Amino acid sequence: MMTTTTTPDDDARRAALRRLGLFGLLARWEEVRHREWLPSVIDYEQSERQRRSLQRRLHFARLGSFKPLCDFDWHWPKKIDRAAVEELSSLEFLTEPANVVLIGPNSTGKTTIAKNLAHLALLGGYTARFTTASAMLNDLAAQDSAAALNRRLRHYCRPAVLICDELGYLSYDARYADLLFEVVTRRYQHRSTIITTNKPFAEWNQVFPNAASVVTIIDRLVHKAEIITIDGDSYCLKEAKERAAHKARRRKERTR
Repeated sequence: MMTTTTTPDDDARRAALRRLGLFGLLARWEEVRHREWLPSVIDYEQSERQRRSLQRRLHFARLGSFKPLCDFDWHWPKKIDRAAVEELSSLEFLTEPANVVLIGPNSTGKTTIAKNLAHLALLGGYTARFTTASAMLNDLAAQDSAAALNRRLRHYCRPAVLICDELGYLSYDARYADLLFEVVTRRYQHRSTIITTNKPFAEWNQVFPNAASVVTIIDRLVHKAEIITIDGDSYCLKEAKERAAHKARRRKERTR
């Protein structure tokens, strides 16, 4: 009776065929195992599925356009912990999972950093979703039934990374605070949440006046969190001034 010798390559290829659902090839394993085209077929199928998966996750994430972190002007902010931001880029915070809170004035790079972290997570195989605080809270508040609200809560609680941008630019009533509390609580210790805000925690009672849940929201966000404080002038204002100066020079040159 002839026995078939199984090699580590055979085991790896059969496992890949099962993972890819190519059961027709598995059923004819002895016939195809030595074919030269088999490794290429497996590689093609894996690459295409990875590409389509990334495409779906990028579409769901809704990151929009953003400046890559390699083009970030680290010298513009008066205060920023570059080493801490670069450490976050390793995505180790996702394995805990831990939250990230970026605190600083308007247009100092908070959203840029958050979007870059989300993009790295997507490339690493994670799911992500970007939203502004106002868009998320208005969406949740607009649901007209408990079932509809639960569906939308799952939408925001399912991704491995949720970026909640621009918290603190508007104020909300207690109902909105309760909705944020629900999102933070459901994600607590299971998923990573990235918050960008222009308000230090001591001023969050101005964002949600008279809301009893604010202390608990902060407590659960910072329990396991990387908190990065940025200080500086508006980068958008800097670019606007530079653009205006450039246009003024061009006009002056044309009139000579």
